[in-house]
Amino acid sequence: QVQLVESGAGLVQAGGSLRLSCAASGRTFSYYIMGWFRQVPGKGREFVAAISWSGGSSTYADSVKGRFTISIDNAKNTVYLQMNSLKPEDTGVYYCAADLSTAWGSPPKYDYWGQGTQVTVSS
Repeated sequence: QVQLVESGAGLVQAGGSLRLSCAASGRTFSYYIMGWFRQVPGKGREFVAAISWSGGSSTYADSVKGRFTISIDNAKNTVYLQMNSLKPEDTGVYYCAADLSTAWGSPPKYDYWGQGTQVTVSS
C-alpha cells in the first residue's frame, strides 16, 4: 500500500503563488509516475502535471504551462507543485496521484490518490 498526503492548501489573490507538497510513504518502488490533478464542483477531475520518479521527464496541461512547475525530492519521497501567476480558474481541490507500474511514455494508470488539498484564488 501507498499513502499520499498533500499539503499546502491556501487562499491567494490572483497573480500570487502557492506550493503544494505530496508526501509518499508505505512502499518502495523502482520507477513510477507521480501526477497532480484538480477538481472543481460539478466538473470531472482534470490533469495538471506529471513527473517521472527520476525527475527527468515531466508534462503539463496546456492551461498551466509556463506557470506551474512539478518537481520531486527522492530523498524525501515528496512531489511538489509550484504554482505561480495563479488565476481564479485555478481554484479547486488538488489531488496527488501515484502510478506504480507504468514506465514514462505509456499511458499512466494512477492506482493511489491523496485526500486532496484546497486551493482558492480570488480575483
